[in-house]
Amino acid sequence: MVSSLKGRDFLTLTEYTREELWFMLETAMQLKQRYLSGERVIPILHGRHLAMIFEKPSTRTRLSFETAMKELGGDAIYLSSSELQLARGETIEDTARVLSRYVDGIMARVYEHYKIEKLAEYASVPVINGLSDLHHPAQALSDVLTIIEKKGRDISRLKIVFVGDGGDNVLHSLMLAVGILGGKVIIASPNGYEPHPSVVKLFNEYAAPNGGSYEILRDPYQAVENADVVYTDVWVSMGQDKERERRIRDLEPYRVTVELMRKAKSDAIFMHCLPAHRGEEVVNEVIDGKWSVVWDQAENRKHAQKAILALLIP
Repeated sequence: MVSSLKGRDFLTLTEYTREELWFMLETAMQLKQRYLSGERVIPILHGRHLAMIFEKPSTRTRLSFETAMKELGGDAIYLSSSELQLARGETIEDTARVLSRYVDGIMARVYEHYKIEKLAEYASVPVINGLSDLHHPAQALSDVLTIIEKKGRDISRLKIVFVGDGGDNVLHSLMLAVGILGGKVIIASPNGYEPHPSVVKLFNEYAAPNGGSYEILRDPYQAVENADVVYTDVWVSMGQDKERERRIRDLEPYRVTVELMRKAKSDAIFMHCLPAHRGEEVVNEVIDGKWSVVWDQAENRKHAQKAILALLIP
């Protein structure tokens, strides 16, 4: 039984046991149900403040955390990195110490993962990873929430397939989330686009003992055969613009098309964390079609993040 998660950080998902992740998911489902039944403000975090640091632009991450915090009775403060003294040479360590004296939690969306680790090391309040180059755990929690809503709680019986860049940060966290819960992720990607070694190490240490596994296939049609879930993400993320031509050339065979989705089960769902580059990693007929649950997935960001905030912030 999970007693309390108060004061904990949320950096990679590996900070949490299988039971604790289920506790988060169950809390998200309860908070979502209360919201849909008309409870638009549940004052669990009345008087609490969340600092939100953004090195990278955001739509869903900013809106979901900000509305989640306010619907829990607290307040969220947007801090562009260019507005902080970080831009003028103040260290991450000093920033973490100062913010801890003003707020009850810190959410940060950063380019390099070491920055979120450094924030957590020196902050005395919970630090939540809103995205780094290696991990996007808040996205993964909402992804699993969406999967169990659509396909049931038994993750281990599902065929979950990610098509595209196997080194994608969203995939990294999806692998860890599904793996810790005892499921398997199949990755359809070309040579040279494998999961980062540090993520593989975390997977072997934290997911494999729970029965989690992953497999890499080069043929997307073979990978998607009889899939329950087909997931993709953009091919060119922020900071990869110099690699754009090469990445599009390499990943073009992994575009999610109607023909590819027809290889999946008839009741398969299509997922994308958004924003989508329509015509690149996915065609309009899929993202707007019968398979797509991307809008439910986007909505679930708020409910999953409500659970994170409600459970972690003291």
